[in-house]
Amino acid sequence: MKKIIVILLLILISACSEEKVQPELVKNISEGELPSHESWKSKIFFTDEGELKAVLFSDHLRKYERQNITLLEGVKIHFYDKNEKASSVLTSLRGKVDDLTRDMYAIDSVVAVNDSGTVLKTSELKWRNSDQKIVTDKFVSIKSSKEIIEGYGLESDQHLHNYVIFDVTYSATASNKKSK
Repeated sequence: MKKIIVILLLILISACSEEKVQPELVKNISEGELPSHESWKSKIFFTDEGELKAVLFSDHLRKYERQNITLLEGVKIHFYDKNEKASSVLTSLRGKVDDLTRDMYAIDSVVAVNDSGTVLKTSELKWRNSDQKIVTDKFVSIKSSKEIIEGYGLESDQHLHNYVIFDVTYSATASNKKSK
């Protein structure tokens, strides 16, 4: 019995040595590359003088204060008209917000649908906060009850009611679908 107590005391004393275990640090990431804020299943409200303009939903949000950007994954944005009625919904796999200008970028599998059923599909677009316009220089496809238009470059209001495609590659009316 005394031998067991002596062995246990020796193990205890040797375990209390001065050698401390240091955690391994990741040295290839600088402080500026780590997000200052991070959240999951986020819901952000955008207002202007108390009026609801948009609600952004994101599965994963990372804010980088040094770079003044917020990166988003699993993006869904509801836009509202002047009566605070939902007027359009935009979804994308990823997104980015310029925290200085408040411009938003939708990236990868972008789909926007307005309240009258007009559907916009593209790979990337930008919502400019300054004039609340949607713009892109990428390939776009717009389908409405009246027409189908495809081409490169777009400028539209955020409600997809008034839009222009700059380099049209295909155009058809919804009724006869003939190329023009």
